[in-house]
Amino acid sequence: MAQEKTPFWREILESVVLAVVLAAVIRIWLFEPFYIPSPSMQPTLYPRDRIIVNKVLYRLRPPARGDVVVFKFPLDPQRDFIKRIIALEGETVEIRQGYVYINGRRLEEPYLPYETVSDYGPSEVPPGYLFVMGDNRNNSEDSRVWGALHQKYLVGKAFFVYWPPHRMGMIK
Repeated sequence: MAQEKTPFWREILESVVLAVVLAAVIRIWLFEPFYIPSPSMQPTLYPRDRIIVNKVLYRLRPPARGDVVVFKFPLDPQRDFIKRIIALEGETVEIRQGYVYINGRRLEEPYLPYETVSDYGPSEVPPGYLFVMGDNRNNSEDSRVWGALHQKYLVGKAFFVYWPPHRMGMIK
């Protein structure tokens, strides 16, 4: 018995549907592109940078200090923010004379070219929360302004800049 040949248009349609389903699965559960609209993460990220966020990582391990994260802004969950994790739950954060202290020990921050101008705290991060700050500390609205970030708002870890091409690379 001869095998019936699938029409060309049907093969194309099946390929397109499969590609759309795979793209949706990847974007919803694994990786998602984001656009940087403000200078709050300079010099790590610049306005108009485009990045990729790993959305599955925090299902495998807890957030870590130094991770650059995208999250839903707690005061308006329709907006996405990007900041760096500075302190974890149960830790005390304080900013004195331009330096960040976690549990009384100065935090080494090689990604910052300058010191923070204003003092803050001390403040303890509640269980289930994170303390996040922009790398452009003197021009960033972050946990110093609106409080600690509940981990339920985390979208994922930003890990790669893909646009513009001259800035392409891993986020440190």
